[in-house]
Amino acid sequence: MEQQAETRVVHSPEYIIRRAEKQDIPAVIRINRLTLPENYPEWFFYEHLEKWGEAFYVAVVGGEVVGYVMSRVEHGISVFNSFKLVRKGHIVSIAVLPEHRRKGIGTALMKAALKSLSEIYGCDEVYLEVRVSNTPAIRMYEKLGFKKVKIVPMYYLDGEDAYIMAVNLREKAQD
Repeated sequence: MEQQAETRVVHSPEYIIRRAEKQDIPAVIRINRLTLPENYPEWFFYEHLEKWGEAFYVAVVGGEVVGYVMSRVEHGISVFNSFKLVRKGHIVSIAVLPEHRRKGIGTALMKAALKSLSEIYGCDEVYLEVRVSNTPAIRMYEKLGFKKVKIVPMYYLDGEDAYIMAVNLREKAQD
């Protein structure tokens, strides 16, 4: 079922979206630490690259990694139908350096991850957690077909709630 994806996914005049490589992980960790209050240990990034590297992408501008999306594949109960077991993608983390935001990089990263999660890993749906206060991210996810499924109270370490947002990839493929 799993197949090798093309390394370079998007090449625009402003940026390149490509699969992450081992040498990108220090830059990914730096971006994570600079832009997000939730951080992971170094091994976590390498593990995701090793296990689900076909859905781990970076954005490159002028030879510098300026953003990333890290995903994984899980099996469990559908967020849309509690009676159905599915293969689902989980967007674990996405971040773009502030000076490179509002250029379409986050959307391009998400589209690349969604495509890989669907076509390479055979996921039926994809979900993610997002701070209820992160309006720009919520808007981007909604434009990509994600819907708010539920609120998780006090999800983040600082006590803020999270929305669980999800997209049914099988329905999206029929659009």
